[in-house]
Amino acid sequence: MRTLPTQPPRAWQRMLSGRRLDLLNPSPLDVEIEDIAHGLARVARWNGQTRGSHAFSVAQHCVLVERLTGELKPRLSRQGRLLALLHDAPEYVVGDLISPFKAAVGINYKDFELRLARAIHIRFGLPAEPTNELLGLIKRADHLSAYHEATQLAGFSRSEAAKFFGAPPKGLAVPRLVPLSPDQAQAQFLERFQRLA
Repeated sequence: MRTLPTQPPRAWQRMLSGRRLDLLNPSPLDVEIEDIAHGLARVARWNGQTRGSHAFSVAQHCVLVERLTGELKPRLSRQGRLLALLHDAPEYVVGDLISPFKAAVGINYKDFELRLARAIHIRFGLPAEPTNELLGLIKRADHLSAYHEATQLAGFSRSEAAKFFGAPPKGLAVPRLVPLSPDQAQAQFLERFQRLA
């Protein structure tokens, strides 16, 4: 019996812009900020387990992390702030897998995200590999954002959030978090990108 040749599984995603993004070998030429904003505004943080009429989106989280990065280092360059805004940009395609799930799955998910992040950075004229110092600053802001999201929206006590994400420094200006509709979150993210780009 003759066997038919099998096609490799599809590893690309069609974007609303019309771009076709190869997830295994992403090209900066197939990255559009409108696709990123659209996708991130529709991806829920905390697997949607947050208070409010809408999910708190990754787009809103990215805007908050960029703001906190600027609070932690007021003289940070626009480029550094843009890298902070785009720190979770790969999630516009792959979604936001919560850390416990990534640990349980046990695959090298981070390597996959990093390939996509490099393509995004190059697309917008940013260094493919940010410095360790900048990555550390963004990670600190990311943890601060997680602390405030956890305590304001996801039902964590302050002591529980401090245990997992670290306690915020005194005097850090953090707004009251209100989950926005996807369209509002998308517009907020794009507005911030335009100011920084």
